[in-house]
Amino acid sequence: MDLDMRRVRYFVAVAEECSFVRAASRLYMTQPALSRQIRALEEDLGVVLFHRARQGTLLTRAGRKLLDEAKPLLAMSLTVQRRVRTADREESHFTIGFMPGVVVTPIVREFSRTTPDVRVEVVHTSITDQVDYLLDGRVDVCFVRLPLPEGLFEIVPLFPEPRVAAVPSGNPLARQKAVSIDELRDLTLLQERADVPEWRGRISRGSSPLRADSQRFPVTIEECLEAVASEAGCYIMPAGMADFYRRDDVAYLSLTDVAPRMVALAFTKHRVMPELDRFAEISRRLLAPGPD
Repeated sequence: MDLDMRRVRYFVAVAEECSFVRAASRLYMTQPALSRQIRALEEDLGVVLFHRARQGTLLTRAGRKLLDEAKPLLAMSLTVQRRVRTADREESHFTIGFMPGVVVTPIVREFSRTTPDVRVEVVHTSITDQVDYLLDGRVDVCFVRLPLPEGLFEIVPLFPEPRVAAVPSGNPLARQKAVSIDELRDLTLLQERADVPEWRGRISRGSSPLRADSQRFPVTIEECLEAVASEAGCYIMPAGMADFYRRDDVAYLSLTDVAPRMVALAFTKHRVMPELDRFAEISRRLLAPGPD
């Protein structure tokens, strides 16, 4: 039996959070999907790893033993992956991850101009896989939307990004340019409450309007917007992504009372590359707000 390191990482998140719900939010997964992965790990190992109790999700004796072994195992696995992935690279290779809604072209252009001996590659990521791209070494540095798991990354804050509400274009609210979160209370939120702490209305129980047999929230941005267009509810998203994903059947409304999310630059801790400091300096200069 081969141990699936991805499932081990999921296990560690549940063990640290003592909650499947909080761990799913931290991992940018739905709770049912996370539960399925943990059950599969338990079946692989032939043990029960968690007990559900009133005081939370508790480790069994086997679970405590796995947690003791899992953290160094994960750290070693990630180190091996990074070393193998970079073994055939030239020393001058530098890979940048970016997401829709964050304009990085001027930064990449200036970085390339000032480091002519560096071969630069730009890779598309999404908010659901930004952590994986950093941890497994597919990118050296990545533009991200916070939060990220604590303790793993060096973070360079760049700018706060407002969030907007995506609503069906046929909804009466779509005629407005801005709304408060309370004005959306008659709609169903199509994401976890942890994503929008200000929310006080209905929340989807995880069933997708795209498939009758599905038991999950929409995951990709395309699925989320398709659900909104199908009048299943509303979705709160970064303003930059709304600018990128324009469609006639979805309206984007500014939110007057929802906290922005920070856009940042991230790279793994202890990563030693001279290009990182140069790229971070250019990113701060071109993206971070100046003094008032």
